[in-house]
Amino acid sequence: MDDEACGITTVIRVVSPAHYVFKIESFSLLSKNKVDVYETNDFEAGDQKWRLILHPKGDKNRNGGDHLSIYLAISNKSPLKVGSEINATVRFFVLDRIRNRYLMKEGRPTRFHTTQSQWGIPRFIPLATFIDPSNGYLIDDTCVFGVEVLVIKNSGLGECFTPKEGTSYTHKWKISRFSSLKQESCWSKPFLAGNQKWKLHLYPRGDLAERNKSLSIYLWLADSGKLDLGQKVNASFTIRLRGKDGTVLGERMSKGSFWFSQSTNSSGDSCVIEAEVTVLGTTSKLP
Repeated sequence: MDDEACGITTVIRVVSPAHYVFKIESFSLLSKNKVDVYETNDFEAGDQKWRLILHPKGDKNRNGGDHLSIYLAISNKSPLKVGSEINATVRFFVLDRIRNRYLMKEGRPTRFHTTQSQWGIPRFIPLATFIDPSNGYLIDDTCVFGVEVLVIKNSGLGECFTPKEGTSYTHKWKISRFSSLKQESCWSKPFLAGNQKWKLHLYPRGDLAERNKSLSIYLWLADSGKLDLGQKVNASFTIRLRGKDGTVLGERMSKGSFWFSQSTNSSGDSCVIEAEVTVLGTTSKLP
């Protein structure tokens, strides 16, 4: 099976391997001395100890005949505990000493655990290609290999979005003697919509830039302080101003939906007083 079918990519790189480099002198003596497997000393990457395993004549048990086979393995000195795992992307290198660059092969992200403590490429490079001096990999019977281990650490962060059916709830806030209101602002009583408590905040003479120009009113998530960090509520809303006979005197709708959270717990407009709230979903941390 070729590299592409196995999910292995090949590139040429000038930068040296970040985690470990090993050099073999008198490479031909490995075969003469019947050294079928070479294991490096331990090295550390991603808070884990590893070792490299090289099959100079190919790993025939994994269809690596007539190739160099190379593997990354978890060190026997720091084995993984049962149930634990490490996810990593592995890059193997061989140096082209003529052109001073590396042939690098990288596999898909791999999961290392107690029953799979090593991963590698049985057909890393054909032996005929490797031993041909014109390719630069074996010069004066000397070669250089390397490895990078990019450990994928799970930060434990994430979120879960739970869409809701979008049933709307309308809350009517009747204010008697509106024209005689003296306070700068006033609040409605809390009301429920989508299992969340909400309040309306009214500025009879306008707020900020709308001071003495418009009626300002805001929709607030009343229990925002009880939300967990990262938890949000998605809602759309319409705020209306009605006369005594129920006639709509003014209406403003939210543009799309709005996310309410601990730090962003209000939204509104400058003309209104009936609130129709539709909770569209909630976001919370993954358990």
